Amino acid sequence: MASAAEQLAKNANWGALAKATDLKKRLLFVIGALLVYRLGTYIPVPGIDPYVWNEIFTQKGGGILDMFNMFSGGALQRMTIFALNIMPYISASIIMQLATAMSPKLEAMKKEGEIGRMKINQYTRYFTVVLAAIQAYGLAVGLESMQGSTGSAVIDPGLFFRISTVITIVGGTVFLMWLGEQITARGIGNGISLIIFAGIVAGLPRAIASMLELTRQGTFNGLQLFMLFAMVCGVIAFIVFMERAHRRVVVQYPKRQMGNKMVGGEQNHIPLKLNTSGVIPPIFASSLLLLPLTIVGFSGAEGGDITATIARYLQHGQPLYMVLYGALIAFFCFFYTAIVFNPEENADMLRKHGGFIPGIRPGKNTAQHLDYILTRITAIGALYLVFICLLPEFLISKYNMPFYFGGTSLLIVVSVTMDTVAQIHSHLIAHQYEGLMKKAKLRGRR
Repeated sequence: MASAAEQLAKNANWGALAKATDLKKRLLFVIGALLVYRLGTYIPVPGIDPYVWNEIFTQKGGGILDMFNMFSGGALQRMTIFALNIMPYISASIIMQLATAMSPKLEAMKKEGEIGRMKINQYTRYFTVVLAAIQAYGLAVGLESMQGSTGSAVIDPGLFFRISTVITIVGGTVFLMWLGEQITARGIGNGISLIIFAGIVAGLPRAIASMLELTRQGTFNGLQLFMLFAMVCGVIAFIVFMERAHRRVVVQYPKRQMGNKMVGGEQNHIPLKLNTSGVIPPIFASSLLLLPLTIVGFSGAEGGDITATIARYLQHGQPLYMVLYGALIAFFCFFYTAIVFNPEENADMLRKHGGFIPGIRPGKNTAQHLDYILTRITAIGALYLVFICLLPEFLISKYNMPFYFGGTSLLIVVSVTMDTVAQIHSHLIAHQYEGLMKKAKLRGRR
């Protein structure tokens, strides 16, 4: 009997080891997928003169194009098949979520459960293709109008170049959309965020080298460089603190008679995060600002045209850009939080399970109480995001700092890192829990 029990224990340990192996496979899949993404950022679009384009991009850089290039992981600067990155998918997701909130038909579809969610995701994919095609065509037309010191950026302009560019860039965007979904399903989640994260992190070494070169040239002195480093560390620490902050709403469950025993009566809580929306508001806000400004940036407009005026007022550091950016971040904070957390549904769920908030009547009053708390902490979270994303904008405009040290990039890198670590930790806890349950069953059999 002892030998049989030992054999069962060994089988349980092998099962836990197999689960850990499954986690390793997931991590290796994520790493492999991100390597494929990075490889794609070096495959150029056919028909582009890379030397002329690099010269044009250097002349037009320093504004919104640098931010777009940061999100694309340098793909725009190299004009590769991933030049639009995953931004059309994000824009399509924004529009679909807004449409779902306003359309009763889409709202009813969302409430159908998994089937409705799959239909909405399919509509988002179709809309992504449409947006990517429009942006890719505008990009192709803009490239044909661009001239460098040695000639045009396009080797052979014409209809064939436009069609091939649209097919290539749309294909690259659709592939990234599929790759992000695969990372979410077969990896450790957060596929789209990890793709953006990989693009930003890949440019960090070059940004650090650029900062050191500016110091060597005398643009920065040693003290300013140290203060910049201290500011970055302080911003990272502040982001970690705020992302972990949450409000605990106490929930009480009454005691119930079950047979001869009294059960229940325990106290629990609902954790409401200070920043429920995470990195979504800055990404959405950046995407909406980049969508029209990409057309302006590639329009080839002269200094007196209205498009050039719009581009000038919407550059980084300009008051209009900061007002719009901050307003969009605050809007998406409240909008996305309202989608993720529904006070009425949570109040109804508490009532069904017999739970209540001390001092608050179940039902409508509980929903109003949750909505009141959520509105207050979301306002604090929105102010935090606006502060984090706009504070470095002043430094960028004043000291010509690389965009990689901006608040948006740091927020994405830190938040995605924390979410990824949490996902890995949850996998490990699940594996350990399964192993302990199996050991407990084996001891019970003895």
